[in-house]
Amino acid sequence: MFKIVDTLIKRYLSNEEVVVFLLLLAGTLVVLAFWGGILAPVLIAVVLAFLLQGLVDRLQRIGIGHTTSVLFVFLTFLACCAAFIGIMVPIIWQQAVRFINDLPRMITGIQGGIEHFAQGHSELVSQSAVDEVVNTLATEFTNLGQWLVSYSIASIPSIFSLMIYLVLVPLVMFFLLKDQKSILAYLTSWLPQERMMMRNIAHEMNEQIANYIRGKVIEMLVVGIVSYIVFAVMGLRYAELLALLVGLSVLIPYIGAAAVTIPVVLVAFYQYGTGSDFIYLVVAYLVVQGLDGNVLVPLLFSEAVNLHPVAIIVAVLFFGGIWGFWGIFFAIPLATLVKAIINAWPRQGRLPTLE
Repeated sequence: MFKIVDTLIKRYLSNEEVVVFLLLLAGTLVVLAFWGGILAPVLIAVVLAFLLQGLVDRLQRIGIGHTTSVLFVFLTFLACCAAFIGIMVPIIWQQAVRFINDLPRMITGIQGGIEHFAQGHSELVSQSAVDEVVNTLATEFTNLGQWLVSYSIASIPSIFSLMIYLVLVPLVMFFLLKDQKSILAYLTSWLPQERMMMRNIAHEMNEQIANYIRGKVIEMLVVGIVSYIVFAVMGLRYAELLALLVGLSVLIPYIGAAAVTIPVVLVAFYQYGTGSDFIYLVVAYLVVQGLDGNVLVPLLFSEAVNLHPVAIIVAVLFFGGIWGFWGIFFAIPLATLVKAIINAWPRQGRLPTLE
């Protein structure tokens, strides 16, 4: 037993770079676990800087200076955020409030539609099953309404935190974009001179995560906009709110698309009943989801992430259970990090045969 442990230690921990990397990884996990909430503005700024760095590099490649490129990309980003907050947030807020107010009528309408369908198909649906479905929907809608109201009240103190985020995140993001090279040079000066494994991991992570984050933002915008067009053309209520939910659902692979389908179908059923408009809208929505999964995702992520679907689902469940929303958002990059570490880990041949 001791010989096996000694062999494993010599094989995997005899390299100084490996030991330093493991200490850095453990320290990072400890910092995120205990001080992740405090450092959240910095982490958000890092993600946004990672997202915008590609635009800065493209402007520099066509001959624009570094500082000018950073200022242009940074100010354009702030203008887009201000436009979204000023135009879309009030509309979505009004629709959310209207949705809460319409919940009682929605429950009654869905109940009537289910009972009408059951009466015409009594051989397929029993009355007890209808009652159970109606009661379950009423309970879930009531709980949802109470949660939204309580959450909106409880979030009032966090408005001050939001104001702090609105100042700190852009400020940190700007300096990360402007002084990226000097910051990286300072951080790497603390690492060992021989760090081939770290360079391989950093190279793979830089390419895959940068492409993944940018691809996710593009996918979220495309799916959200196309969904809004479909909902608006069909005259569906709460079109902006539901389109926002559909766009955000792409952040959670597989699970998000399944979860957001429920409110879309329920609102359509409440508004259209079981008529042809309901069928047309559901088909159109499923077409959007199908094009996203079979056309847009392969186009955006064909070379960004090479992970098996089972690995993606396990990563979403595992990291989401540990870190909540941020764990879900970073599940695929974290899974990619694990894969990059495995690929770059130094190997010294097979274990010797123990006698």
